[in-house]
Amino acid sequence: MTGHEERDGAGGRTGRRPRWLKIVGLTLAGVMVLGLAGAGWVYRHLNDNIRSVDINTALGDDRPARAVTTPTATASASPLPTGSVNILVLGSDSRSGKENQKLGGGHSGGARSDTAMVVHVDAGRTEATVVSIPRDTLVTRPSCPLSSGGSTSVSYGAMFNSAYSVGGAVCAVKTVESITGVRMDHYLEIDFSGFAKLVDALGGVTVTTAQDIDDDDSHLHLAKGTHHLDGTTALALARTRHGIGDGSDLGRIGLQQKLVKALLDRMASISLLSDPARLYEVADAVTASLTTDTGLDSLGELVRLGQSLKGLTSDHVRTVMMPVVTAPSDPNRVIADEPEASDLWKSLR
Repeated sequence: MTGHEERDGAGGRTGRRPRWLKIVGLTLAGVMVLGLAGAGWVYRHLNDNIRSVDINTALGDDRPARAVTTPTATASASPLPTGSVNILVLGSDSRSGKENQKLGGGHSGGARSDTAMVVHVDAGRTEATVVSIPRDTLVTRPSCPLSSGGSTSVSYGAMFNSAYSVGGAVCAVKTVESITGVRMDHYLEIDFSGFAKLVDALGGVTVTTAQDIDDDDSHLHLAKGTHHLDGTTALALARTRHGIGDGSDLGRIGLQQKLVKALLDRMASISLLSDPARLYEVADAVTASLTTDTGLDSLGELVRLGQSLKGLTSDHVRTVMMPVVTAPSDPNRVIADEPEASDLWKSLR
């Protein structure tokens, strides 16, 4: 892959996609400006917010091999990690808790992964590739261990996002590793209420839509043009699918990319480090909505991740969607477009 591109739901180029993962880490690092005594309490509070899943223990050794990378010349002079890293980032539509139920349109059994991105950061951590996997992709879902004991059965032609529904983060990671052959070093998940709170903590975001959006399912009704959105409306934009394009998940991916860029534009336009109150509100919203693997389940590890990405600029972040075509068995589903999809994952490995 060359250039700095992203693709919309139809596979067209839409511009570059900024590095929101880096911004999260750097934002958390800023709690240190709150003062030594206060920061101690803040650190403990934010640290306790984070939930985690022990994915490595659950999956054991039946996984793709870890990438072997050559340390950069500065590695010996810095305690920060510099090797390549792969992170599975999921946006969950979990309805657990009253806030998520309200934002998600009521109670719904289980949860699914509304958004799935494989974030690959190259060795040296100055370049990255973000690959979006459409939730409507039909895949072979492998057998996954369950926290209650036992395991799920292999399922052929299953919806990609069903992996999270039947086996949570562990099955989501195993399914991604199964279809990509790429080892996921870390896992990050954010839920409905956390995303909405983050947008509100930033004072909203401004986006421009190229067409009218009228979606009763997501309760989003926007005329074509520029809008400043609060957290609830921004979440609706991230979730809408029936009011745009052909109503599939592919159009939604394009909107999600536009919204992520708007979030970073907003964050860049305000000075979080000079506003401790707002900084705390943003960090609290982020950490309270996060579920990570046990390798990232502390504020210290998240800060280290953010600091290790300080040399990564948006000009060096490539964003693409996994190549897909309409599934022969169902016009409302897609399957990986081969050999292009396999070539993409091979380039990451």
